[in-house]
Amino acid sequence: MSMLGPIIELYRWALQPVAPFTWFGLPISTLDLAATFRLCIALRQIREGLRAKHAGKVEERSFVRDAATTLLVVYGGEMIMCPYLGTPPSFLYSGVVPALYTVIQAIVEQIPSSYIPQPSLEIELPLTFTDGLTRAFLLCSLIPPMVTNNPNPLLASSPWALLLTSLLTANTGFFLVNLGSLLAPTPISLATPPELLPYGWTTTDLWCAPLVTGLYATLTHAQPFWADVSRVVGGALGASSVTEDGKTVPVDAETARAACGLLLATLFAARTVKNFGGQWVGQLELRIQIQ
Repeated sequence: MSMLGPIIELYRWALQPVAPFTWFGLPISTLDLAATFRLCIALRQIREGLRAKHAGKVEERSFVRDAATTLLVVYGGEMIMCPYLGTPPSFLYSGVVPALYTVIQAIVEQIPSSYIPQPSLEIELPLTFTDGLTRAFLLCSLIPPMVTNNPNPLLASSPWALLLTSLLTANTGFFLVNLGSLLAPTPISLATPPELLPYGWTTTDLWCAPLVTGLYATLTHAQPFWADVSRVVGGALGASSVTEDGKTVPVDAETARAACGLLLATLFAARTVKNFGGQWVGQLELRIQIQ
């Protein structure tokens, strides 16, 4: 656990509200800004990559479409799950975060295309650590309370509801965007999302959501079921945290979140190497040949 200390402190620092937002009483943190810029730039990279590959007529894009796409990625999961959980989505409580995404989207759109490089191993690999921390915050700190704090006791104690909420909340936004081809340089039209294509279920973002939320729930005993899972696993591994009465001591929320962030960063790094490693090797061989 000692190796998680720096990550815990990094979370504490990144979650502190920062100026100039604090001047107006807005709780915007460094982590919020990092996640917002990362998403808006990533969506623009995808759009420009699709545009470069498109050989037909290109539809003129509007800022409204791009901003709506970004907000759909962020809130699409909540729009689907909150009605079933009987709770209002977060964007109804406050417009601060939706406004932040809209403003950052406008800023990103003003950046010249030459300053928006296409994804590569050199660019994406260092960002996997940031991606791991921001995704862990979503899967550990934002999504579980939607279930565990639910006024319906059956939902609040249901491990299935927790995993399903994590799966759909984290992935529905991109699913809907791809379903409507909102990132394509063409008019809006229905298309098969990658998750429904052959082997789409292997997509890291898809399965890592319930996996990480389940791990976090097990470490923190978020529900009685996960406390039992922790006891069984701890007993099988001979963990020292198993007490005399057969129970296990839950891990504090900050430590569990840091562990999940490190796990996600590792998974995203492996995905990045898999996706771009061959491209990097090809470029290296070409450089050697030229030299």
